[in-house]
Amino acid sequence: MLGDQLALVMDVKVWDLHGVAYIDLAVAYKDRSVETARLGAESVPEGLAVGDEVQVSKAMNMIVAVRRAAPDAPAG
Repeated sequence: MLGDQLALVMDVKVWDLHGVAYIDLAVAYKDRSVETARLGAESVPEGLAVGDEVQVSKAMNMIVAVRRAAPDAPAG
């Protein structure tokens, strides 16, 4: 199962483990469900902040990457 979904960033925490950056992320979808993920810095756009609209990429129902939503992205 692969797919992309629009979401709103609810929380972002950047932390470092032995020189490797990780991001703990919480996003809310249009249906008001919330999902969390721990991603490597390469999977999240730099400077991501609470309130940003993002396109969440999922594989097997797990978040694998996040990118900024295009301004004209369809809501859904």
